[in-house]
Amino acid sequence: MDTTGVEQDPVRWWEAFYREGRGRWSGKPNRSLVDEVAGLRPGRALDLGCGPGADAIWLALRGWQVTGVDVSSVALETAARDAAAAGVPDGAIVWEQRDLGAAPVAGEFELVCATFLHSPVEFPRARVLREAAGLVVPGGTLLVIGHVRSESHPELDLPDPDEVAAELALPADRWALRVSERREVEHAFRCEAPRRRVDGVLRYERLGE
Repeated sequence: MDTTGVEQDPVRWWEAFYREGRGRWSGKPNRSLVDEVAGLRPGRALDLGCGPGADAIWLALRGWQVTGVDVSSVALETAARDAAAAGVPDGAIVWEQRDLGAAPVAGEFELVCATFLHSPVEFPRARVLREAAGLVVPGGTLLVIGHVRSESHPELDLPDPDEVAAELALPADRWALRVSERREVEHAFRCEAPRRRVDGVLRYERLGE
């Protein structure tokens, strides 16, 4: 495979990642997303960096109208197949291939979630999250889940929840921070034993206007 420029181009990097079968995820939704969203009334949801779509599929099966966005068409093809196999109703999920760093999403959503929106290539994560926050309707939820610095990820400089909150700098008169914590969570993998890792969880509610 020609790898020229792959290291710097997010589309090519992630297409190669999924095409070569390096995705190890189990196909199960993220535990923290399930815990934080289970009590919310279903509406319109935006899943940023949805990958193979496990979170989007879980949401759709519980009545959410989901837009799943990812940079990789290969990941989205897997997501669409898995959604059909899971019995997701037609039209309950719209899959969009999009480089979020170059092409922001438009629309209005009761839930915007970003689960492990990390990238080994340059990616304006804080800006993307701030732009996505602007899509949340009053009364809606912004949920950001990511790995944090820990022994599980010694090679990565991953921010703690308070650092992510500082980067977002959401105005206190329009946003209420409902959850900000580190959690030890068991992650399931397709062909490996489960592992416990430390994740950061931020959940905001947009206040009424």
